[in-house]
Amino acid sequence: SDEVALLGRRARLTLGHATEPAGASGPTDPAGALGLTGRERDVLRLVSDGRTNRQIAEELFISPKTASVHVSNILAKLGVSGRGEAAAVAHRLALFPAERLTSGSTE
Repeated sequence: SDEVALLGRRARLTLGHATEPAGASGPTDPAGALGLTGRERDVLRLVSDGRTNRQIAEELFISPKTASVHVSNILAKLGVSGRGEAAAVAHRLALFPAERLTSGSTE
């Protein structure tokens, strides 16, 4: 069952019990369905914005190594091989509002 659950996550499927109607009790948050933590969501938002590990670390007040570990965990949970693919998944699932990704703000 663990292997089936892993394959389901990689295929971005919500798996439930056979007796449940479709969508009856699954998480409504796509990031939650993928198993992303709050911090991983923050990191994915910045990855989607094209930030490097060093830039992510500076913005989130963590070390670049910690940022790298978060990125690796995100790639594994999304079942992708690179940052671009992760950003594409985030975009496809509309995890972050488009204006937030392209705001170009000077913070």
